[in-house]
Amino acid sequence: MGWSTYFAFVLAAVNTLTVTYYLAIEKAPFLQEIFPSFLIYILFTVSIGIPLLIGIGYLHYKKSPSFTSEADITVESYPYYYKLTPGFDREVVFPLYMMMTKMMKTISSGGKFTDDELKEIDVLQDKIDLLLKGGMVGNFRRNDSNIDRNK
Repeated sequence: MGWSTYFAFVLAAVNTLTVTYYLAIEKAPFLQEIFPSFLIYILFTVSIGIPLLIGIGYLHYKKSPSFTSEADITVESYPYYYKLTPGFDREVVFPLYMMMTKMMKTISSGGKFTDDELKEIDVLQDKIDLLLKGGMVGNFRRNDSNIDRNK
């Protein structure tokens, strides 16, 4: 949001406070006793009224059926809640987890690593090294030939 948005928000807030005070509170004697001046009305509204309204709105939103429906739709429409994300998760992180569990199983049973397992570890180390250097792993949807993917 730019400065013009904040300026418009402040202008709308000042307008609302001014209109409500001079059209409603100034005309009602019992409200005039509670808020004897415009400054007291502004301080009360900013310090108590706005946080109270935000809290009430949040509770109303949480209890409304639209919140649960929106959460259900979001979960159902986003496939990566149930799948690995492409890229480093699928290419490096979870294969590394799998390799670590295999290694723990091999070590705990007193076995030795095979040459294929050692090659898998080397491939994973190369991918991690590539990521640490700022490179990318995995398949890309973007077909930009000007990008050096192994930087």
